[in-house]
Amino acid sequence: MNFRRLAEPAGLLYGTAAQEAVKRGWARPLAGGPAAFSFVDLIEDQTHSGFMPVADVPAGWQDVLARLVAKPASAGMPEGPQVMGILNVTPDSFSDGGQHREADRAVQAGLTQLSEGAGVLDIGGESTRPGAAVVTPEEEWQRIGPVVQGLKQQRPDAVLSIDTRNSQVMAQALAAGADVINDVSALTHDPEALPLLATKRCGVVLMHMRGTPTTMAQHAVYEDVACDVVRELGARLITAIDGGIAPERLSVDPGLGFAKNTAQNLALLRRLPLLANLGCRVVLGVSRKRMIGEITGEQDPAGRDAGTQAASVAALPLGQSVLRVHAVAGMAQALRVWQRVHTR
Repeated sequence: MNFRRLAEPAGLLYGTAAQEAVKRGWARPLAGGPAAFSFVDLIEDQTHSGFMPVADVPAGWQDVLARLVAKPASAGMPEGPQVMGILNVTPDSFSDGGQHREADRAVQAGLTQLSEGAGVLDIGGESTRPGAAVVTPEEEWQRIGPVVQGLKQQRPDAVLSIDTRNSQVMAQALAAGADVINDVSALTHDPEALPLLATKRCGVVLMHMRGTPTTMAQHAVYEDVACDVVRELGARLITAIDGGIAPERLSVDPGLGFAKNTAQNLALLRRLPLLANLGCRVVLGVSRKRMIGEITGEQDPAGRDAGTQAASVAALPLGQSVLRVHAVAGMAQALRVWQRVHTR
């Protein structure tokens, strides 16, 4: 894979317009649909071709175009666009810290999210907000272990993702029945994480972040934030694949708010179709983040759910997108409406 060369899709079409344009050769499906793109900008290093009709793409770029078209693998999660419910079992997460510290309450909250339409639950025992206290792997597992076990006992069919950077926690969670590992460090934090996951069959989410949650703000300097994020995630994908993780197990998260300010987050959201160059399922986590507050003026994170839904649907043209949110019911409703509008 050569991520020096990227293609940026544009001119998105939906429904019968997309189908007709694809049939006539005027457009190509984006990441398996439902959207199709009719224009594309060919980017090599920092050189742009300018947007051209897809029918005019030179033969030497057809392999790059093919990555944009291919439907991503499910990566350990249910097929189709999904809502991923956030279940933080922490005292200090920025939005819901302390709400689910007792295992029974956390299990009940997870069951509620499943009933509201979550296709995946993402369980975390360590806050990654700036200034959060360091948690040992032992303490992290003490927080989330009973929740994973309780949910699997009551809902064996539930798809559970574990938000962790630590291989010890990964191993214990997978032994307890977890299906996906979601690592905000993209397997850079713990040198044992990649060798461990290479021996497993779970899905793996690689998130983009520079530095650590403590230092990331000083790394928010980009030449082109969208292209830089795609290329840096591409490098992590190559490392993971070379380390023994099958490509169909991998998904990516652009890491909104991690080493990115509000302007950079917005630039990424506008250009999310660029992520199709990676050929992976996309997980988008914008829920209740500071950027929503800065745009809307809403100071209380719990009051940012409508803004979260508006931002999250930007990922849906990528087809197999996973929308990671605190408030599942509203996001599930927004997803159903978006699908009805854009797929008929």
